[in-house]
Amino acid sequence: MTPDRRSGTYALWLRVDSTGTIAIGRRDRLVLTPGWLVYVGSAFGPGGVAARVAHHRHSSARPHWHIDYLRPYGALEAVWFSHDPLRRECLWATVLAQELGGVLPPFRFGASDCRCPAHLYRFADRPLLTAFVVALQDRCSDHGAVVEG
Repeated sequence: MTPDRRSGTYALWLRVDSTGTIAIGRRDRLVLTPGWLVYVGSAFGPGGVAARVAHHRHSSARPHWHIDYLRPYGALEAVWFSHDPLRRECLWATVLAQELGGVLPPFRFGASDCRCPAHLYRFADRPLLTAFVVALQDRCSDHGAVVEG
């Protein structure tokens, strides 16, 4: 299934095979190790989730968001998304960290406009979508469907 032009929340699953340190913007550095990184975002502007995911599928010549600096170093293997009409990215980030054990980066990656510690988490192995949905629904029973695209 692919996202459409409706608003919603998404998670980008990046497989990282290399090691090293990369610059994220002018101030921050991120240490890469082999494994999985998941970035959670929302798309409530023109084009909705489809447009935002399309932007993230490729490396950006002029990085704008933190994730744009990371994209050249990770293969986009999967996208989880929901067209739930409410802003849920902070809830998703909380579930990934607290319920599924995601490891935080050393700075507030992707969370400059909220109070979350980050919207990027590291996993040695990628969790199953079903485990995420169960944990999400435990916290928010009225959440819309989450699918992989």
